[in-house]
Amino acid sequence: MTPKACKITLDQWNKQYELLCSSGIKQPDYGGTLGRHFEDGDTRLRTLQFDNSAAALRLWNFLLTENERLHKARANGKKIVGTMKDLGTIPVMVYALQNAIAFYPDGAWWTPCIMETNEGLFKITDSLGIDESFCPVRAMLGAFLNEEHFPVADILICSTGAVCDDFSAIAQRLESLGFKINWWEMPHRRKADKNQDSINLPGGFSTPATQIEFVKSELENIRSLLETLTGEKLTDQKLIKVIAKANVVRGLLAELRHIVFTAQINPLPALEMLIAEMLAIHFCSDIGETILVLQDLLKEAKLRIANKEGVSNKNAAKIFWVNPVADLKAMNLLEECGGRVCGTDYLFTHALDTIPTDIAPMEALAQMALADGMAGSSFDRAERICQDIEKFGSEAIIISRIPGASHCAIEGTIIADIVKQRLRIPTLEIEIPTLSDGLQQPIKNRIEALIEVVLQRRQK
Repeated sequence: MTPKACKITLDQWNKQYELLCSSGIKQPDYGGTLGRHFEDGDTRLRTLQFDNSAAALRLWNFLLTENERLHKARANGKKIVGTMKDLGTIPVMVYALQNAIAFYPDGAWWTPCIMETNEGLFKITDSLGIDESFCPVRAMLGAFLNEEHFPVADILICSTGAVCDDFSAIAQRLESLGFKINWWEMPHRRKADKNQDSINLPGGFSTPATQIEFVKSELENIRSLLETLTGEKLTDQKLIKVIAKANVVRGLLAELRHIVFTAQINPLPALEMLIAEMLAIHFCSDIGETILVLQDLLKEAKLRIANKEGVSNKNAAKIFWVNPVADLKAMNLLEECGGRVCGTDYLFTHALDTIPTDIAPMEALAQMALADGMAGSSFDRAERICQDIEKFGSEAIIISRIPGASHCAIEGTIIADIVKQRLRIPTLEIEIPTLSDGLQQPIKNRIEALIEVVLQRRQK
C-alpha cells in the first residue's frame, strides 16, 4: 500500500503504522511504531509533523535506534570508535575494519531538543562552566558524564585546528575530566602560493599539495591507532572497498537531493531530507542499512514525482537553508509558512561529495577532509552556496544561526552579503533556539515575510 503523500502527527503515525502492517509491509529488525520512541523519552516527536511513507518510518526508526546498535555492537565484541568533529572522514576508515564501529558523540547536540531538555544534559554542562554562551553541542559533555545516551567509546578521535572554537573548548574540557582524546590536526585551508603546486578538491575548493600531504600524515597516525585498537591491518585495499560503499551512499544522496530540490512539487519534507543528509556523516552506525534506507527514500520520491504528488503546495517558495537547526521543529515551520527547502548547507557538504577513486585512498580521504567548508574561509563557503543556489533554482536563503556558536557570529552576515551581491535574492538570518516553542510566532513572522517577498518578486 502506498498512501497519498502528506505530513502527519505522531498520533496519526501510530494509526498509519497499523495500516502499513495490515498491508504486509516488511519491517527491519529495528522497525516498529514511532510512538515507542516517545515513550522512551523522545517527547519532541509529539510536536513534529512527519512524512507518512513507509520509507520515512524506516528512516526515523533507523535514526532513533542508533544507540541500540552501538550497545549491541559492544555486546558482540566490536570496538567502538568515537569520532569527533571531522564529520565524514574518520568513520570511513573505521568501517574498513571488521571489528569496529564508529559514531559521532557530537550528535548529542540534538538530544536536548528531541527530549525537550528533560534529560538534564545542559544542567550538567552548566555545573562545569560550559553554559549557554556555548553552542548546544555542549550537550555532548553531559552525555559523556551521565552515560545514558551512548556507550563509552573504546577510543576517542577528535580533529582540532581549523574547527569550531566552541567544540574545541568543550572537547578540551572533556579531556580535562579524564577522557583520553587522540587529537589530529586540521589546518586552515588556503590557496596555494605562486611557487606551490595547487590541488583541486572535491566540491570546488583548492589547496596546496603540501596541506594534503600534512593531513595524510595525520590520518596515517589514525590508521596506526585503529590497527592497534582492533589488531587488524587497515590496508589500502580495505579502504578502497569501503570508499566504494561510502560513494554509494553519497551517490544516492546526490540523486535524492537533486530530484527533491528541483521537483515541481516537493516530494519529501524538509525534516526527513535533513535526517537523510545526516546519514552521510557516519552512516548511523550501519553503512549497509544506510544504503537501504536511502534507496527506499529515493524510490518513494521518484514514485511521488511520477504521480505528481507532494507534501507542499506547487507554488511554495524555494528556500536554500544554511546550517542545521537546533530545533527540528523549524523545518516544519518553514513549510507551514509556505516554503520548501531547495538546497542546503548543513555544515558537512564535503560528506556529500564523491570521494576520489583515481588516487591512493589515504590521499583521497585527506582531500575530503580539506574539502570541509568549515576548514576554509567564509568566502569559500559562500561561493559554494551561490553555486548550489543557481543549480537548484533557490529563490531565497535562510541562514540559521546556532545559538552560542562562535562561527555564527559573523559568518552568516558574510554569506548573506555575498549571496545578495552575487544573486540578488532575499536573505534572512535567524537564530533557532534548542526549543523554539516560546518564539515560534516571531520566527514564523520573519519566515512569512521572506516568503511574501519571494512571491512578490515572481509577479514582476
